Amino acid sequence: MSQKFTILFDLDGTLVNTAPDLMIAHNHVMKKYGYGERKLSDIRKLAGRGSKVMLTRSMNELAELQGKAKKTDDVIDQMTRDFVDYYSKNIVAESTLKKGVLDFLNWCKKKSIQMGVCTNKQEHLSIDLLKKIKIYDFFDYVAGGNTFDYNKPDPRHLNSTVEIMGGDIKKSLMIGDSETDSNSAKAAHIPFILVEDGYTEKKINEIYHDHLIKDFTNLDKIIIKYIND
Repeated sequence: MSQKFTILFDLDGTLVNTAPDLMIAHNHVMKKYGYGERKLSDIRKLAGRGSKVMLTRSMNELAELQGKAKKTDDVIDQMTRDFVDYYSKNIVAESTLKKGVLDFLNWCKKKSIQMGVCTNKQEHLSIDLLKKIKIYDFFDYVAGGNTFDYNKPDPRHLNSTVEIMGGDIKKSLMIGDSETDSNSAKAAHIPFILVEDGYTEKKINEIYHDHLIKDFTNLDKIIIKYIND
């Protein structure tokens, strides 16, 4: 029996437009701790490395702009807990699937392609989001930022996920929207498909990729080439 082909997906900004809900939760926490709010475009640049990293980066930037003292690590940890608590209760208030995602996932299922999620979002939040937006059942495994002792851009995040799924990393590829996804795929020596308008500060030409897509429409034509190789 030949080994199945495996596709690994990032979550935020790749499968789901989560920025609106991330922004609402972010601004709720920042206001609580005495900082200003951020715009949607700011959140898109700050997201991608997990909630604590997002909040830390944002807080540091706001502290400099507003001339305020930066919070200590223990306060940042509490801010992160407050963020996760609020966000978990409002996780799909305004989040939507990226264009073409549902059709593409159905196509992959028909082709018996294994699918997994590799995200730096906490595992329980990732699973909850996938369930509430009704695509969880497509995936063989969901690896969050706290599933292992490492996460993206560490290639072990991808390797371990494929191994758990019973796949072959040599017959796998990654789809993501940021340099974090790109760097993990490159380090794992697998092809990387970059989704435009990602949650990143980098420009497209600054992010390594094998293919660039605007959305998931007609992505099957690219995948077929890899399956047939």
